[in-house]
Amino acid sequence: MTTEALAPPAALSPWRSHGLLFLLAMMYADNFVGRQIVAVMIEPIKQEFGASDTSMGLISGLAFAAVFAVLGLPAGRLADRLPRIGVVAASCMLWGVATILCGFTGSFLLLVLARMAVAVTEAPAAPAALSLIADLYPPQRRAFAISFFTAAPTFAAIIALSLGAWMVDVWGWRTTFIVVGSPALLIGMLVLALGREPGRGRWDAAAEHARPLDLRSPLKALWAEKAVRYLILAGATATLGGTAFGMWNATFLVRSYGLALQHAGLLTGLVGGVSAGLGVMFAGWLSDRTGSRGAHWRLGVPILGHAVGLLSLATYLFWPADIWMEIAGVPVPEAMLWCGLHGFFAVWWLGPSFALLTTLTSPHIRARAIALQTLLSTLFGVGFGPLLIGTLSDLLHPLLGSEALRHALLVGCATSLSAMILLYRTGRHLPRT
Repeated sequence: MTTEALAPPAALSPWRSHGLLFLLAMMYADNFVGRQIVAVMIEPIKQEFGASDTSMGLISGLAFAAVFAVLGLPAGRLADRLPRIGVVAASCMLWGVATILCGFTGSFLLLVLARMAVAVTEAPAAPAALSLIADLYPPQRRAFAISFFTAAPTFAAIIALSLGAWMVDVWGWRTTFIVVGSPALLIGMLVLALGREPGRGRWDAAAEHARPLDLRSPLKALWAEKAVRYLILAGATATLGGTAFGMWNATFLVRSYGLALQHAGLLTGLVGGVSAGLGVMFAGWLSDRTGSRGAHWRLGVPILGHAVGLLSLATYLFWPADIWMEIAGVPVPEAMLWCGLHGFFAVWWLGPSFALLTTLTSPHIRARAIALQTLLSTLFGVGFGPLLIGTLSDLLHPLLGSEALRHALLVGCATSLSAMILLYRTGRHLPRT
């Protein structure tokens, strides 16, 4: 029996719930900045250590994701058994320390090891946070709350890719890691000082009586549920293409459009971050509005988003390299209009999918279900996605030269189509109630 189980469920005021949600979103945003800012560090790190695109795909993805994959499920189990406020606070502060250490590495190998330490400390954060949010808000308001949480990282792309590009250019990539890791120390202390643990499963009494749980083998029971299985795989597949595109997009603009790294980072951060953040929030609101008609309506939102996102990505990648205008000395290609459209729609799966996952799983194994989703999404997206694009770019380079990366990024179109098929399969196995 855990310490949490001995305490009575806490009744939180709306403002305390909103405040905790805000702190969780800030933590997640800082985590995402730490991941995404590597996108504008690729060229300087590559030059300093003499690395290839494949090696940079390793350090920007697989070095993080491999450790995350090993620790993801134990981290979810931790969040299911221990007070989640403490888990979130400890994860946040230790993540800040590990990120700061990245700035002090003196070799490529040490940097890889430091990125692996970042993965170790970050693993419990998202499962514990999303489990908390599911107990802070009832199901009919949960998609928008989760969308607020998941929108924070997309807005943080503005910092990671635009301001981050400036920091890397002016201060260097080492100092930038130190600056990014420092806020996590303060956020973790605020969560610990101000957060209150809500009662676990406070909105799910009816669901608990509806279906018995096999707590002896929760992962096996989760995977046996076809709706849960296909929903998780759809999210992982979408993340593969989406994360890979976000990691290499600034480099694509540098190579194919001749933009300076600072300008490319600014454009991808502002256009991609703002459009994706607005898209996540709108999709959460739309899902809550339509979801009252049935769980199947929640799937229509991400399927539509993937369809429009796929078409806009293909258009963006092959749009002529014409400059539309200059804003404050920054050249803006015409193709950025399609990049913004892709950013808005491609993320429509996030809030609705996670909200649906929380309603399909028991409160007692919910963090592990979220950890499984996060694990596969990280392994597919952060791990294999950037590495796959980097490897394809290297393989195509003898044939296509500087345009090799453009064609390698078409992987994102294939993953969007695969995610749509998996979401359709999810709908066929959803319970009718």
